[in-house]
Order: sequence, then C-alpha cells, then structure tokens
Amino acid sequence: MSIAPDSVPARAAASVTVGTGPLGIDEVVAVARGRATVVLDPAALDGVAASRAVIEGLAADPEPHYGISTGFGALATTFIAEDRRAQLQASLVRSHAAGSGAEVETEVVRALMLLRLSTLMTGRTGVRRSTAETYAAILNAGITPVVREYGSLGCSGDLAPLAHCALVAMGEGEVRVAGPSSGRGGSTGPGGSGGSGASTGSITDAAGALAAAGITPLRLAEKEGLALINGTDGMLGMLALAIDDLRMLLTTADIAAAMSVEGLMGTDAVFAEDLHRLRPHAGQAASAANLRRLLAGSPIVASHQGPECTRVQDAYSLRCAPQVHGAARDTLAHAASVADAELASAIDNPVLTLDGRVESNGNFHGAPVGYVLDFLAIAVADVASMSERRTDRFLDRARNQGLPPFLAHEVGVDSGLMIAQYTAAGIVSELKRLAAPASVDSIPSSAMQEDHVSMGWAAGRKLRRAIDGLARVLAIEVMTAARGLALRAPLAPSAATGAVVSLVAEAGAVPGPDRFLSPEIEAISAFVASGDVAARASAVTGALA
Repeated sequence: MSIAPDSVPARAAASVTVGTGPLGIDEVVAVARGRATVVLDPAALDGVAASRAVIEGLAADPEPHYGISTGFGALATTFIAEDRRAQLQASLVRSHAAGSGAEVETEVVRALMLLRLSTLMTGRTGVRRSTAETYAAILNAGITPVVREYGSLGCSGDLAPLAHCALVAMGEGEVRVAGPSSGRGGSTGPGGSGGSGASTGSITDAAGALAAAGITPLRLAEKEGLALINGTDGMLGMLALAIDDLRMLLTTADIAAAMSVEGLMGTDAVFAEDLHRLRPHAGQAASAANLRRLLAGSPIVASHQGPECTRVQDAYSLRCAPQVHGAARDTLAHAASVADAELASAIDNPVLTLDGRVESNGNFHGAPVGYVLDFLAIAVADVASMSERRTDRFLDRARNQGLPPFLAHEVGVDSGLMIAQYTAAGIVSELKRLAAPASVDSIPSSAMQEDHVSMGWAAGRKLRRAIDGLARVLAIEVMTAARGLALRAPLAPSAATGAVVSLVAEAGAVPGPDRFLSPEIEAISAFVASGDVAARASAVTGALA
C-alpha cells in the first residue's frame, strides 16, 4: 500500500538547491517523492573543488594516507601504488555492492542519493566537482539504482546500499528509469507495493540508461569510493520519510478517535484545555486540541450531556487518546530533532576538516538514527493498538451503547464488521513484533574491525512496514466508526467527522447487508494513506496539529 501518495505539500519547491548547508525534511521529501529538480549551489561547488585539491596534494605524498593511498578497514595499513588507486576505488564499490533480496523502494533510493550528495557538497569529503554533478544528473534524469533490501549493518553507515548507487554512477549495475513525473510522489511499506515510492518501469543496465540521459560514467579517483559509501544516508532517508508520514497519520489518529468518541456516545469533557494543562506535554496538548475542534458542535455528543447522563467514565481507549497520541507526537518531535542534526552533518571516513587535515573518525555509526527509528516503531505499535481497541468496542453490543452486534445489518444472518476487526488485530500483533528494537543487536564484521554496528538500516526497514500497518489499522477504525455514526441517525456527527463519514461513503462503505469487504478496506486505507481523511476533516476545522 502507498503511504501518502499525495503528501508532498503544495509548498514543496519545484527545485531543491544543495549547498554547504543542511537540507530540510520537506526538501528531502520533495526530491524523494515529488521528484523535485536538484540544483547545485555554485559557491559550494567551488568549495568542493578546493577540498579536492587538498586530497590530490596528499595523493602525491610518498607517506601513506588512509583511504587515499592505503587499503580500507582491516587492510588500512596496506600502501597502494599510484597506478593502482583508481582500480582500488572501483574495486571497493564493486565488492561492497553486495546487497540481496527485494528491491528497495524508489523514494528511499532517491532520498539516500540526495543525502549523500548533500554531504559531498559540504566540501568535507574531497571528491571532485564532477562526482557531485553526476549524482545530481542521475537524480534529475529519474534514474534509480536497483538497491537490494539486505546488506547494511548501519556501520560504517549504509555501505551496501550506497555502493549500489555508486556502482551506477560508474556506469555499472542495474537501474530503473522513471517516466514523466506529476511532481507528486508517494511512499510504500518495505514490500515496495504501490505508489510512486515503489519500483516502477523495467530494469535496465546502468550504462545504457546513463548514455540515454547524456551522463558520462565516473572513473573514480583517490578517496572517492570511500566518500560515496560512508554515510547514514539510507537510514536517515527512511527517517525523513517516516517523519513525513507520521505527521499526517497522527493527525488522522486523532480524527479516528474523535469519530469513535462520537459513535460510542463518549464525552468530550475529558479533552478540556485546563485538564491537559495539568500535565503539560506538548504532544498531549496538541492532540487534545485537535479532539476539541473535531468534536465541536456535535449533536451526538450534546445528546447525552447533562445530569441525566449516567455514564461516569469512558474507557481508556477513548478517554486517554490525547495521552497516547500525544506521547507518540513527542517521540516524533524528538526523532525530527535527531533528523535535523543528522541532516546538518558531514559524514565520511576519513573526513577533510576545515583546516585541511584528513582524519579518521567514527561519525558514520548509525546509533543516533537507529535509536529513534526504533522509538518510532514502538509509538506506532501503541497508537495502532489503541485504535484497534476502539474498533473492537464498536462491535460488542455489551460496550457499544445500543448499536447492533458487529454493526450487522440483520443480526444472526450478517457478520457485519466482525472480521475487519480480526484484520486490524492481526496487523497490531505484527506491529508489536516490529516494535522489538533492531538497534540493540550487533553482529561483528570486517575481521572484528567493525565489532559494533547499529542495525539502523534494519530499524528503518521495519519502521516502514509498521507505518503501512498503522495506516491500515486507522482505516479500519475510520470505516467502523463511520458505520457506527451512520447507525446513530437521526443524530448527526460534528461537521468535521461528518465530512469523513461522507468520504467513507464514497468508497461504498455504508451500513447494509454483508458484502465483499476487502475492496472497501483497501479504498479507505488509500484515503488514509493519501492524507484525504485528514484533509476532509481539516477543511472544516482549519489546519489540525
């Protein structure tokens, strides 16, 4: 399923300039999903050329310099003669392009190429100007290297995925070539199915694709192979895309919760602003404010207020939605702060310092990114778990406040939405497994030189699958709540939630006899993933947090 195929905001520029400064998350999304044109800052290109001159001076030095005139990793003490160094760099890329498994989605590959280019443009890697220009040309031509899912341990960075991209820049390996872009993209879960985030077009050889686009393949010079593969760009790209997805999906979770509060005859009193000031978490306040706006003017909520109401408290899945959704929002805010720091980083090993030194370092370790990718997977699982519990309440006549069991049309003959809840429960069970952190694992490699690795790439892959699952669980809640609200007639929902009920009805998901449910679930899942559910509600309330 696609996540947010239309989520690239209208504000996204048609082009993104890459220079010495950091890219923003929106800019990464614009290039990865919206295929914005990449423009290289001329002043930054001059800096790239200046730093290359330093590398060329060290290459001429009879003393060995790591990554320039030596081997790599466990072979760092082996001196390489000048006439073998081009072969050394090419051999490095070829040997490291050792990925296996399913293709990585187009948007992830585009994001990691852009982020590697951003580091090249800082002037801290010592590559030639033509190398940066080639990466930009490949992105702008819509050429996507075929990158395989398995191969990265997240230290030294995402070696194998980045090597597959560097291989293509050399005119080797496999690619896919995109057709005309609408300027709007999409993401997918790790299965790579659907949307422009998935792999599109047929596989072809890199040499032919570069020739057709008028791009001359690179012949790597000293240090360039290392510079093209040492970085956290794959896991960082997945983090940026996940942040974009979750900003929308957490708003959608508030919308689904508001629909459930109404449909289950809950109260909005627990969302009062003064109550949430007693526990001043920013995310909780934002979620509660959303719920107040979504439920404003609801005839259903108003119908059971006052002294005649005998209900004391709603279930936690209704009453505590701002606390859970808010905690997820705060986790997302922390993840975004880590992403911003990483986007401002120049990661390479060795790295060229501002005063001209070439120094070995450990900045390529993916722990900072791997941790927050895992944190987000935990939050995603919990938000989905609460959503599924609200769905389940609708189907139990002992808890659904007078609605028919399973919201069935003819009780005893029809099963209603019984098995839709099974689907949500099965996804939530998987999300709990995906919440187990990848970053606590480490498998030594490179003859024990790389004896602690981050597994950040694996954390990113499972988060993408988790986000896909969250969108589907929310869709089932939205579908269930919409049917419950329709069955409350003549009582009407609020204007905001009513707009979502109308959207759901466009997919044919209305009360009635049993029918083939899967197409309705898929259609509403697409509404959630595209941001249409959030857009319909916010068209009434104004922009939601």
